[in-house]
Amino acid sequence: MIDKRVKNATEAIEGIKDGMTLMLGGFGLCGIPENSINALVESDVKELTCISNNAGVDDFGLGLLLQKKQIKKMISSYVGENAEFERQMLSGELDVELTPQGTLAEKCRAAQAGIPAFYTPAGFGTEVAEGKEVKDFKGKPHILEHAYEADYSIVKAWKGDHAGNLIFKGSARNFNHPMAGAGKITIAEVEELVAPGELDPNQIHIPGIMIQRIFQGENFEKRIEQRTVRKKD
Repeated sequence: MIDKRVKNATEAIEGIKDGMTLMLGGFGLCGIPENSINALVESDVKELTCISNNAGVDDFGLGLLLQKKQIKKMISSYVGENAEFERQMLSGELDVELTPQGTLAEKCRAAQAGIPAFYTPAGFGTEVAEGKEVKDFKGKPHILEHAYEADYSIVKAWKGDHAGNLIFKGSARNFNHPMAGAGKITIAEVEELVAPGELDPNQIHIPGIMIQRIFQGENFEKRIEQRTVRKKD
C-alpha cells in the first residue's frame, strides 16, 4: 500500500505554479476544499484557470482567489452569489467560459475515465456550440465536447484513509466525485483521515488509485449561502 498522506494543505499544493489549470470540487459552498483554497490564496500563485461549478461568494471559497486577482479564467456553469465574479466578468478583467452544468460534469467525468471527447445535444443553437463540430444522432444535432485537461484536481471528502480511498457525505459529493482522478494530480482534503482497513469497502466512492495526495483539513466553516427558515409561530 502506498501511503499518500501529506502534512497539511500547504504541502498538498506544492507544485502548483502560475498559469496552471485547476479543478476544484464543490457546489456553491457545499463540499468545497476550504483548506486547500486558503493555502492557494497564501501562496500568491496567479494566472490560474479554475474549473468549478461556480466561484463561491465574495469573501469565501474561490471568491478569495478572485479578490486577489489570482484567477485569469473561470470555467463554470453559473456566476452564483459572487458579486466580484460578476464585476470582473462584466468589466473584462476575468475570462469566463460558461458551460451547461451537465456538460461541465460530464467533461470532468470524461477526463476521469480517460474518454477524450463526447457528443451532447446540450448547447446546440447557442453560443456554447460556436466553433464546435456538430453531428446528427437519430435526427437530433449534437455538439462535440472535449474532456477537460487539468494539471491538478482538488476535492473535498468526508472520510479518507492513508491509501486515498474516499467517502463523501450527502450532497457534498456533488462535483467532487467526477473531479477525483480527473487531473494529472488529485489532492483530497478530508474531514477525517483513518488508517487502512477502517473504511467499509462497500461504502467507498473513490478508490485510492485515483488520489495522489491526501490530508486532514481543519477548522471547516461549512458556510451556507442562503439560509431559508420558516417564521416562528
